[in-house]
Amino acid sequence: MKEIALSEKHKELNAKMVPFAGFNMPVSYEGVNIEHETVRGKLGVFDVSHMGEFLISGENALELIQKISSNDASKLVDGKAQYSCMPNNDGGIVDDLIIYRIDAEKYLLVVNASNIEKDWNWIAHHNTMDATMRDMSDDMSLLAIQGPKAAEAMQSLTDINLKNMKFYTFQVGTFADVDKVIVSATGYTGSGGFEIYFRNEDAEQIWDAVMEAGKEFGIKPIGLAARDTLRLEMGYCLYGNDIDDTTSPIEAGLGWITKFTKDFINSEALKEEKEKGPKRKLIAFELDERGIPRQGYDIVDENGKVIGEVTSGTMSPSLEKGIGLGYVPTEIAGVGNKIFIQIRKKAVPATQVKLPFYKG
Repeated sequence: MKEIALSEKHKELNAKMVPFAGFNMPVSYEGVNIEHETVRGKLGVFDVSHMGEFLISGENALELIQKISSNDASKLVDGKAQYSCMPNNDGGIVDDLIIYRIDAEKYLLVVNASNIEKDWNWIAHHNTMDATMRDMSDDMSLLAIQGPKAAEAMQSLTDINLKNMKFYTFQVGTFADVDKVIVSATGYTGSGGFEIYFRNEDAEQIWDAVMEAGKEFGIKPIGLAARDTLRLEMGYCLYGNDIDDTTSPIEAGLGWITKFTKDFINSEALKEEKEKGPKRKLIAFELDERGIPRQGYDIVDENGKVIGEVTSGTMSPSLEKGIGLGYVPTEIAGVGNKIFIQIRKKAVPATQVKLPFYKG
């Protein structure tokens, strides 16, 4: 079990620590609902240092990234980030990731913790153009400072103008008296904020400064459980739940990051799937009655026939109702259409809705 740099800090804060993707991670502190509401209304800080970071550099860096990723990284300029995925050869997804362009010959790829080794081997296998690859995952820490008060609360720690930072841009600068910190206007909560990348040895100094600067704004440490409810309210896919090696970006609703203006791994097959239309689609639904949909629950029709499966589900703290995602045949997919979620012995009626669940 790997320990993140701030493990002891989390234990001092009485975090509930659980094994996650091979790391000992804080899943909650005060409770999911309290932490969720803190991020929606004020600001919270997540330690997501388990994520993986690969530096791809050299004159052929972009060529490699264009080959392995579905989005068009040639559209990036210095200081811009892009959400993308890595298709496999079988129509599925190796992983989803964020690509940061540091300069024309240097890119940072941020991947999911559970896929670090798999992703590294996949990219290395396709690195026939000899781009320079460096796995920085064990050397870096990552905090997500999320919520509507994030910019105001953190401005005293940096010369970077946080208020004017556009979504999916980043700057490298001084933060909490630590140099070469990547401050990125990204996050997976839908409530605004920043993600900051820095060396492990600076983790304690930065954590203490963030908590101190955020004190008057009501900052709290937030665990991975609330991160999951926050991302689900936005309808953001979670690798291992809603997307994996068997789900295509087209059926997962990720056509917007799948650009056929270039060639990439399995692009011809995915283009054909988009043109013909996928056989199934990832849909969002809200329960019409009380109940909590859970991952793995059957989605059934009015006759009780199984037509799909819930990939993510929870009781939404913001909406106070059961919400979820799941795959169903394309002919059944459609906003307003009725489905049923098999919760134990009861088929609970649900309505398909447009994302995001949480409208802000």
